[in-house]
Amino acid sequence: MSTFRWAEDDFDLPFGASRLLTPQPDDGQIYIMYHGTTREKAQAISATGFRQSKDGMLGPGVYLSRDLEKASRYPIGHPEEDRVVIMVMVNVGKVIAINYQGHPLQKTWHDHGYDTAWVPPDCGMVKSGLEENCVWDPKRITILQLIKPTRVPAQNFASSSYGYK
Repeated sequence: MSTFRWAEDDFDLPFGASRLLTPQPDDGQIYIMYHGTTREKAQAISATGFRQSKDGMLGPGVYLSRDLEKASRYPIGHPEEDRVVIMVMVNVGKVIAINYQGHPLQKTWHDHGYDTAWVPPDCGMVKSGLEENCVWDPKRITILQLIKPTRVPAQNFASSSYGYK
């Protein structure tokens, strides 16, 4: 039995990108974000760039997270060995927090001058409790690299440091 580990290499941030220092993305900042997909779709996105989805919880846009753990779960129900996370750099532009189901701008935020909608963690909108971002214009997104899971052998607890035999 084996499992997979999702880890990115330590890296220097690209020029102009910020590490997450505040819970909500700040207007006009550039962040590293992640998009989980299949290997096949990742190759297509790498070749042609992102395209706006037709709909979703926040309406049309490109769905991303600043949380690698969350992105590595997608597509939900798909075999983990065929998943890929696309690491991107995003200029978020003007950001709005959509923090509850039925928010008056939940699907129309872009019509009100926002470039990115952000769902905070643990607000009840996302089953996992992890954050979500929806970027309206794919041109705000620069692909940096593809992250593939690493197969890790199952732990042999008999010889582990726990002392079980």
